[in-house]
Amino acid sequence: MTHHKTGDLETAIADYTEALRLDSRMADAYINRGLVYTDKREYEKAIADYTEALRLDPKLADAYHQRGLTYERKGEKVKAEEDFAQAKKLGYKGK
Repeated sequence: MTHHKTGDLETAIADYTEALRLDSRMADAYINRGLVYTDKREYEKAIADYTEALRLDPKLADAYHQRGLTYERKGEKVKAEEDFAQAKKLGYKGK
């Protein structure tokens, strides 16, 4: 949603939360809301959203990568490396 791109992070979170209220099986909405939480430096909320996306679809390489980046920002290097390795194993082309 465009609110994240414009920097209106609170509205972006509200939009993704509403989308998840309507359909809690949307793994992409969890990833996108996690990205917003990461931008807000609310790392625990971001990690929870990435983890929920992975619970819904354990093959989401992007969710592993984003969670790894968030762990890295928190200084949790081992967890970050584990997630980066899993993302790569699933075909993620980044780090």
